[in-house]
Amino acid sequence: MTTIQKQPFGTAYGKPVELYTLSNGKMEVEVLSYGATLHAIRTPDQNGEIRDVLLGYETVEEYQKNAGYLGAVIGRNCNRLAGGKFLLNGKEYQLAQNDGTNNLHSGPDGVDCKLWEMEVVSYEGGEKLVCSYHSPDMESGFPGKADIKVTYTLSDENELGLEYYATASEDTVMNLTNHAYFNLGGQDSGSIENHLIRMQSDFYTPVGADFCPTGEVAPVAGTVFDFHEFTRIGDGIDQVPDFDVTGGYDHDFVLNTREKQIALAVEVKNESTGITMEVFTNKPAVQFYAGNMLDPVAGKNGCTYGKRHGFCLETQMIPNCLTHPHLGSPILRKGEVYNDKTIYKFVVK
Repeated sequence: MTTIQKQPFGTAYGKPVELYTLSNGKMEVEVLSYGATLHAIRTPDQNGEIRDVLLGYETVEEYQKNAGYLGAVIGRNCNRLAGGKFLLNGKEYQLAQNDGTNNLHSGPDGVDCKLWEMEVVSYEGGEKLVCSYHSPDMESGFPGKADIKVTYTLSDENELGLEYYATASEDTVMNLTNHAYFNLGGQDSGSIENHLIRMQSDFYTPVGADFCPTGEVAPVAGTVFDFHEFTRIGDGIDQVPDFDVTGGYDHDFVLNTREKQIALAVEVKNESTGITMEVFTNKPAVQFYAGNMLDPVAGKNGCTYGKRHGFCLETQMIPNCLTHPHLGSPILRKGEVYNDKTIYKFVVK
């Protein structure tokens, strides 16, 4: 049965930030009220040693000033949007252009930098953490008021569940994810290029010179994007065809999953620790980012993170589908309920 403890973790905007620790007796997960941010994931390796497999910062101030979105919930719209603009119900909306001419992760005023309301709720699995945020009309440039919730659960089987809910007062955009950086060797163990990855995906979305998906859906077969079998991340990372733009793996993969059914999407393992992470989701796509643009920065417990010291698996709608509607629709209609789920399961193999 999972229990949750609360403790202070500094201040932001003159208000207290709290840290919540979910524990099932074998594994611990820490979540901050700032950005509903995942702060730590401590899980046993093959020798029983507990390792923190999540990159993060020591203080709230570092989360505020440093780039990377480490562990944060991203919204209302994650990933890149070409030109930072979209058309909805015949009206064009212009968002902040904070990534060249693109909008990235909803701009500098996304939900990742907000203080969330936190509630510990009892359920059949023990206690779960419900994080809530009310987004005002036109916040970050998006129409309508939106009520967003992210529920964190931790099962006895070491499954970390993230369930996303949202409703809106008007038609709006809603495409939420979490930007956790993982390193299954431990957050202080350096490069993730030795990790092995396997993905349930036959297609990926190539990007253009602006770093945005072009609208093309290309097969992975015969390319460095083919992860049908376990493949070392470092084997093809410097051979991606758009390396001058991406610097390595930073691409969206279309998952071989049935719509709205939770299924295994990705597996990543570290042979030195024996820790394997299995990712289950009912979302249609996942952004695999290998930390190519991580600048040297001070992380937790006195270590320094650098290029490719963490990888992200951001489950989501296909990026830039507001520009290319044939890739799907991230529009949440008034009266509808947005509900998606992702599970990160940690096992030793």
